[in-house]
Amino acid sequence: MSGLGELDRPETPGSPGAWDERSRRSLTDQPLTDVGGERGGTAEGETAGGGSRGAGVGSPAHDRQSPTRARRSAADPVKALMHRHRELCERAVDPLEIAAGLEAHGVTDRTAARFRHRDVFSLAEEMYARVPRDDDPAPRPTDPPAPRIRAAWIVLALLPGVLCAAAVAGLRLTDGRPRLIAAAVGALAVTLALRAALRRGPLSAATRTTGTWTCWLVGYALLGDGLLRTALAGGPDALPDGTADGAWPVTVAPVVALALSCAPAAVSAHLFAVRARRKLTSSRGLADFSASVRPLLLGTFALYMGALTALLTLTGAVLDEPAAHPQALALGALLLLARLLTVHGHAHSATLVLTATAAAEGAALATLFAGRLPGCDFLAVPVETVVAVCGPAGVPTAACGIGALTLLVHASRRLTRASAHAHAHAGAATERPG
Repeated sequence: MSGLGELDRPETPGSPGAWDERSRRSLTDQPLTDVGGERGGTAEGETAGGGSRGAGVGSPAHDRQSPTRARRSAADPVKALMHRHRELCERAVDPLEIAAGLEAHGVTDRTAARFRHRDVFSLAEEMYARVPRDDDPAPRPTDPPAPRIRAAWIVLALLPGVLCAAAVAGLRLTDGRPRLIAAAVGALAVTLALRAALRRGPLSAATRTTGTWTCWLVGYALLGDGLLRTALAGGPDALPDGTADGAWPVTVAPVVALALSCAPAAVSAHLFAVRARRKLTSSRGLADFSASVRPLLLGTFALYMGALTALLTLTGAVLDEPAAHPQALALGALLLLARLLTVHGHAHSATLVLTATAAAEGAALATLFAGRLPGCDFLAVPVETVVAVCGPAGVPTAACGIGALTLLVHASRRLTRASAHAHAHAGAATERPG
């Protein structure tokens, strides 16, 4: 599809066909038939004697009708727009879904004024009302019900944190080979629980995405700082043993806090989705909707960050470890924003930023070890400089912080559009209690 001007310039539809006989006659301004299919007079395109159908596309009769149809489309530009967006109008369950679809195709309130409407929502209401339907048109949607936190997905959201805490307890109570087994079983259990939490509830998305980069980022939060510190000292001399004071230190407090924060993240995403749908129902323009949803997005983000800060403080005190606030908060912000974008249909940008962040952390470790090669000392200089100024936490804080800031700016533009909430609204409209 070409640009905005080509999309919405009133003109004769370029594709043949219609929804049915009724809409075909509506598009050509022919009188509607009755139930039996008879009319009071002879329509354009029919022969006077035989009562046959009009001439086909490309025939001389069709060519003579084209100027007339062009003039009629110019007099009623909404009709041409409906024909151009026929599939959108057919599958829409309410006018709001049409408004969101038009916005996704670049139609703005200013464009709607060219179709003699004050905003896109008013234009969508007319398009929805003019779609031929067998049953009565659905009434204008009312405000969604109050937010409901379902027990099924809240239990799934709590499960990763509970299992992660149990795994850490197993590491603290075992030693040697049993500790290795406890670590492997705990990591597998937490991974499966997190996967289940992301497949049901407000954190679930229609688009399946890979969790490779998320696992890398969480793994770096667990092992990365310790590896960076020992690498600068010439190590590591041994594999991690699950303790914070070993040859390869392990930092478990921020990982436990991040696992526990799945529940606040699910609640925050749920409140954001439900309240955004309410704004979509009550707004009378795209600019009005964006202005009302942007503070809601920032409030959701702040709510989760406050909960994560409290969890970091709690886990640090219980486990008697540094809470690692800067890097853990940056990572939590990055993961939340990436998930919100994925849930609302923008998985590509989220995956791209997660990949770039993981690549930056991996490159920091790789250049540090590559600097040990003869004549390659210069490769380790950037990482050594960052660590000298900010400590080992400076690398993940900078990488995750830049990624989170990028996604926050992107989310403030994408998640404040009506098209980001169209699918969720349609699902809520068709949901049945059961």
